[in-house]
Amino acid sequence: MNWKRKDLLGIEELNPDEIIHILDTSISFKEVSERPIKKVPILRGKTIVNLFFEPSTRTRISFELAEKRLSADTVNFSTSGSSVLKNETLLDTALNIEAMKIDAVVVRHSGAGIPHLLAKKLSVPVINAGDGAHEHPTQALLDMFTIREKKGKLQNLKVAIIGDIRFSRVARSNIWGLTKMGAEVFIVAPPTFIPPYLANMGVKIFNSLDEVIEKVDVIMALRIQMERQKGSFFPSIREYRQYFGITKERLKKAKKDVLIMHPGPINRGVEIDPEVADGKNSVILEQVTNGVAVRMAILYILLGGSPTHASQRNGAIGRRTGGKRI
Repeated sequence: MNWKRKDLLGIEELNPDEIIHILDTSISFKEVSERPIKKVPILRGKTIVNLFFEPSTRTRISFELAEKRLSADTVNFSTSGSSVLKNETLLDTALNIEAMKIDAVVVRHSGAGIPHLLAKKLSVPVINAGDGAHEHPTQALLDMFTIREKKGKLQNLKVAIIGDIRFSRVARSNIWGLTKMGAEVFIVAPPTFIPPYLANMGVKIFNSLDEVIEKVDVIMALRIQMERQKGSFFPSIREYRQYFGITKERLKKAKKDVLIMHPGPINRGVEIDPEVADGKNSVILEQVTNGVAVRMAILYILLGGSPTHASQRNGAIGRRTGGKRI
């Protein structure tokens, strides 16, 4: 596929062929991470800056590992000690960093649309690592990669996304991606967590996990994001767990091969019980593993390895996938 986009800003703007291209490219990069020496020289000489204005563990480290395994030089930006504390604007900060002749920017920010703003002003690729409650495209891509790896497909699967939909950028990106790939998405949440925009996104809405647990192939729990809420959206943690928690007892009603997913961090005993999070149906840690491969693929696609490496990589992908599409 001839990739034409400069940036990766959201799943909403991607078409199914672009999503498949990223997922297929990720297959070979997962193999790289399983080698004794987990490094390839594809992006040697490239410099990538990680602009993280929000706390992050999994996403930040995953991008750093992806960059290092591709042999890129990595620079991590922190607001602590930066000129942002001296009232320099975000855009000026980014423009000054670009002036140092970098090759790409990975940005996470609490403001929705910040990556889109930077993409318009910067000539280098911009990758959205999460913007407010808007989108988290790389998380959705690694989730889809994990589902397809385990189930062999995305089309016609039934996927339940449970919990804090209103404030979840992960939910928005997954809804866009899964519906585009032909999956049926069930949203399970208290009415207060159901935003109005869901009515136009082609999902089915339920107010209790018990209504759908027997039907679905994948259950994706979301963390309750207290830090984004400015009010009380449910009576108590105990009541939330009663209707929406993935408990050991509730899981007995599900299909034997149901996948249990969570983007993390997990509130154990709230949205998911420890026995379920660590159980045989859980692919939570595999999501983390796959995140590195998917982000390697995205960096490779946007920055473009050398022609030699590109031909080798494309050949490997063709052999491993057999040219099959979903």
